[in-house]
Amino acid sequence: MEISFNWLKKYVDTKLSAEEVATILTDIGLEVEDFQKIETVKGGLKGVVVGYVATCEDHPDSDHLHITTVDVGAEEKLQIVCGAPNCRQGLKVLCATVGSVLYPNGGDEEFKIKRSKIRGVESLGMLCAEDELGIGSSHDGIMELPEDAPVGMSAHEYLGVKDDYLIGIGLTPNRIDAASHIGVARDLVAYLRSKGEDVKLTLPSVDDFKVDNHDLEIPVEVENPEAAPRYAGLTVTDCKIAPSLEWMQNELRAAGINPKNNLVDITNYVLFELGQPLHAFDADKIEGKKIVVKNCAKGTPFITLDGVERKLSAEDLMICSAERPMCIGGVFGGLDSGISDTTVNVFLESAYFNPVSIRRSAKRHGLNTDASFRFERGIDPNMQVYALKRAALLMKELAGGKISSEIIDINPTPASDFEFELSLDRVNSLIGKQIPEETVRTILDALEVKIISEQGRILKVAVPPYRVDVQREADLVEDILRIYGYNNVEIPQAVHSTLSYAPKPDKNKLINIAADHLAACGYTEIMSNSLTKASYYEGLTSYKAENSVRIMNPLSADLNVMRQTLLFNALEAVELNVNHRNADLRLFELGNCYYFNSEVEAEENPLARYSEKYRIAIAVTGLDSQPSWNVKAAGASFFTLRATVEKLLRRFGIDIYTLRSESSQSNLYSDGIVYMQGTKPVVEMGVVAPKLLQKFDLKQAVYFAEIDFELITRAAKKQKITVEELSKFPEVKRDLALLVDKSVTFAQLRNVAMAAEKKLLKRITLFDVYEGDKLPEGKKSYALGFTLEDKSQTLNDKVIEKTMSNIARQLEAKAGAQIRS
Repeated sequence: MEISFNWLKKYVDTKLSAEEVATILTDIGLEVEDFQKIETVKGGLKGVVVGYVATCEDHPDSDHLHITTVDVGAEEKLQIVCGAPNCRQGLKVLCATVGSVLYPNGGDEEFKIKRSKIRGVESLGMLCAEDELGIGSSHDGIMELPEDAPVGMSAHEYLGVKDDYLIGIGLTPNRIDAASHIGVARDLVAYLRSKGEDVKLTLPSVDDFKVDNHDLEIPVEVENPEAAPRYAGLTVTDCKIAPSLEWMQNELRAAGINPKNNLVDITNYVLFELGQPLHAFDADKIEGKKIVVKNCAKGTPFITLDGVERKLSAEDLMICSAERPMCIGGVFGGLDSGISDTTVNVFLESAYFNPVSIRRSAKRHGLNTDASFRFERGIDPNMQVYALKRAALLMKELAGGKISSEIIDINPTPASDFEFELSLDRVNSLIGKQIPEETVRTILDALEVKIISEQGRILKVAVPPYRVDVQREADLVEDILRIYGYNNVEIPQAVHSTLSYAPKPDKNKLINIAADHLAACGYTEIMSNSLTKASYYEGLTSYKAENSVRIMNPLSADLNVMRQTLLFNALEAVELNVNHRNADLRLFELGNCYYFNSEVEAEENPLARYSEKYRIAIAVTGLDSQPSWNVKAAGASFFTLRATVEKLLRRFGIDIYTLRSESSQSNLYSDGIVYMQGTKPVVEMGVVAPKLLQKFDLKQAVYFAEIDFELITRAAKKQKITVEELSKFPEVKRDLALLVDKSVTFAQLRNVAMAAEKKLLKRITLFDVYEGDKLPEGKKSYALGFTLEDKSQTLNDKVIEKTMSNIARQLEAKAGAQIRS
């Protein structure tokens, strides 16, 4: 938001400099991001002074040049050669001395005044015409000043040239009330009043408003009051299109607006003055002389002011004549209904539109205008009639118009103040400083906050509705602190705190453990948006589209639902890296996933249908190891991923053999497994389905795992860290080769063996798997390694053989295994 300092001072009577105002605005939360001087006359007429032509003689070597001596208030008069036909003795003129820089006709090309010789005669300056100074277009001769013009006075001071300052404010989305000069002035006045200064906000008077005639009455009908809670308008006739006066053009340019003509400039001026968007229709182009505010049928074609034909949505609020749409309400005008060079009669609109409706229409059509910017954030719902009067009076003054109708104001549900209680003790508590009660009351009054009633140190307050961001006690405390000054709150010398006990296990600590572990294993953490595309979930059975949490007012079609899985974020990251020729990736992400279940009863709690789960995602693709002189390149595989997952589970104290593994039925994977803890899946991992890879134009295999962080957190809670002395007695290792059915898994064999020998059997490993023609059909060969240990004595051969025989018998009996010699 760009603020003109000269424009701002119309509403605040202050002697503060522009620099001081900029500092104050930053201190009270309106951060100044840009500050620059704007010269009304380029170059500022530096070095140009009022001079008196003491003598004027003809140049001996020219038939039109004159040699003059000019008194500029210095000790010595200046000799200047001048060719103007009106140059003569006794004139008061504007003289550019040596070193002055002029910008003729206000252009960008500079003209520097130098000591020079003109046909052999030295000249020490220049007597200037209007165009040479950049203050006019006349070049008939040098400017002739009145006889009382003080010699030696700078031209800048004599002409009353007022330089301006542009103050660029970085508005936060919640401070739309400050998107105008009046809004900024209101905050500045509040600050100055809180410091004890007797200053008031001066609004432009509209007391002279009156209806001149009733020659053009245009009735208004609002069919959708929800989208247009307030709609006001009036007509102005007999307007004469012309350029705006110079003062208005200068102020609009200072605010970053290019002047067009007086009628359009007036609507822009009121917008940047009051923050109320206006729209001026050519009244002669309104068919049926009636305004209808309604929604049109879906697909209705409409050509906007930029010449683009757009297809309307049934949700777009349209300002229509009796026959056709004329404007997308609050967003953009139509091509054939606005002000043109032939406009004489005007219907002036001033409305309050539903912010959500405007935002949706603006995003839907890809339009971002000064009007939509304000409407979609929430303007002052009580400003409409005042803004109409202000604009109508300006049209009378600057365009010669006549107000030809009463103000139509359709406002079925007037906006009310935001009422709540404010505790003075709570103010001090939140700010961290004891602020005098009188100071708080002064600030509240300066912020136009009314005190309705009091009970002890609790005030019931009413905040004006233009402050859409102040609707509760904490918001108002922040506003009080903003005006009081953050810099006025001292940093305490001592910190007073109480001991707090975090829940065990500490979730944040476990998150860091997981992240550190994966990073140590060579994985890179990614962070992605929780918002994603709804189209990703179309056709999925494992994550159905109807279970997505949909955004009511999405920023775009690419961010219209909340993610159910971290897979698609990972694939987006893989796609980005592969496209940048970085195809060997090990990625992980920790984040929430969100779900909607319409089958859950939600009569008492509407949020019961919504849930979220914290998950860990791991993705592997490309090479597992890079080639070097002594190592061949090896591609990543499912087992690369599985090893990482199992290491992470062990880090959290989970024995993977206590989990039940099943084949994944998810259509996210072409092949995958699920680790179950009871009936709950702890981990699901596998090879990402080619159909999904095609959506991201990925031709290389991607291996992905998703872990339920809440389940492994519960497991970590049960983990007990114990310390025991190293055994003094050696371990013994034995191997068995088994012939088993193909359906038998290592986990089954391990469970049988561990049940057979609970005391001495310490560890079992699978070190070889063979399937081939030499084995019976439906069979496979497993080679298992057994580690035995007795912590009380050294094992002898007899005990070892007895133990291994028992294990072999149990494997034969319970797993159908055959011992191979």
